[in-house]
Amino acid sequence: MKESIAALLAGVLFGIGLAVSGMLIPDKVLNFLDVAGHWDPSLALVMGGALMVTIPGYYLVTRKSRPVLAESFSLPSATAIDGRLLLGAAMFGAGWGLSGLCPAPALVNITTGLVDVLVFVGAMLAGMLLHKLTQRA
Repeated sequence: MKESIAALLAGVLFGIGLAVSGMLIPDKVLNFLDVAGHWDPSLALVMGGALMVTIPGYYLVTRKSRPVLAESFSLPSATAIDGRLLLGAAMFGAGWGLSGLCPAPALVNITTGLVDVLVFVGAMLAGMLLHKLTQRA
């Protein structure tokens, strides 16, 4: 139960951070990616601030024998940079660049009921289902 409450609180905090930083506004994200046009560098400051908190926090937390609210750490074991990883990253980047949304902001924005967001989330879920089906085959 403690893990679920901690996860909920972390998710709410993350959603608030997305809203405050402007990551929920697709045009702001697209302007950040448009370095040859109406470039808006403010999201680089958001990223820098996030890294300044995350890097030392990650270092300090992973030095412990176990997390505070879990039995063990759940860290990825794969470390290889392979074709699947590069293709997935390219697809993620293309989707982000075309829509101005990535999964977390899209899920927060679903409450707006905007058709573009609903289509994005539907396509994202379809892609997740397709991946699951192809992994079984």
